[in-house]
Amino acid sequence: MKLSDEQFYRYARHLILDEVGEEGQETLLKSQVLVVGAGGLGAPLLMYLAAAGVGTLGIIDSDEVDLTNLQRQIIHTTDAVGRKKTESARETIFALNPDINVVTHNTRLDVKNAADIVAGYDLVADGSDNFETRYLLNDLCYKTATPLVAAAMLRFEGQLFTFRRNNNMPTACYRCIFPNPPPEGLVPRCEEAGILGALAGVMGSLQTTEVLKELLGLGESLAGRMLIYDALNTGFHTINVPRNLACTLCGES
Repeated sequence: MKLSDEQFYRYARHLILDEVGEEGQETLLKSQVLVVGAGGLGAPLLMYLAAAGVGTLGIIDSDEVDLTNLQRQIIHTTDAVGRKKTESARETIFALNPDINVVTHNTRLDVKNAADIVAGYDLVADGSDNFETRYLLNDLCYKTATPLVAAAMLRFEGQLFTFRRNNNMPTACYRCIFPNPPPEGLVPRCEEAGILGALAGVMGSLQTTEVLKELLGLGESLAGRMLIYDALNTGFHTINVPRNLACTLCGES
């Protein structure tokens, strides 16, 4: 595909990057990314992916916008309270970049629909807020060799990791790090423990950067590592995560 004059102007700051250029921007415009959750992480993810020119964005979320969401979910406005998050997010994306194709999945991801939904995308960005969805996406993306960029956050801390299989050689998956979900109630949800609103912006922006790197093949992938951000102490550190050969999903047995 050839960039239009308007696209040359819109994406000018990408085009002058040697690592992106016209070819890279065309790659982004042809890319299809599924964003799971239009909440704290999904909000900045969707806005920056749309601004970057990722051509097709899928949004899956079954919730409606609540007033308590607005402290961190910047893709929604006060006027959107009570509306479906998918519709509110789509409206904001169109206002930002009308060229983006937005596909809304106004449902909850589960074992019955996940395979069909994920099949239409090049990459999945997980911004979900529950362990059931995280494990479901991890297992499905491993089996289908779909790159997965996932983030999580609570209170003042965020985590970010990438899982992918290249030439059938997997990096560590989510089960390599956390073999099983924690007992119910052990890890509180944000409505119970709280969350610093701006943390969502930090983690969502970092997650977007990793998504763009994966789509463009730039830099060093986060696959095989976990990035942890401590907002209170303004610190980042990265943990190397080797593949667990005894992993129940991707191990050798």
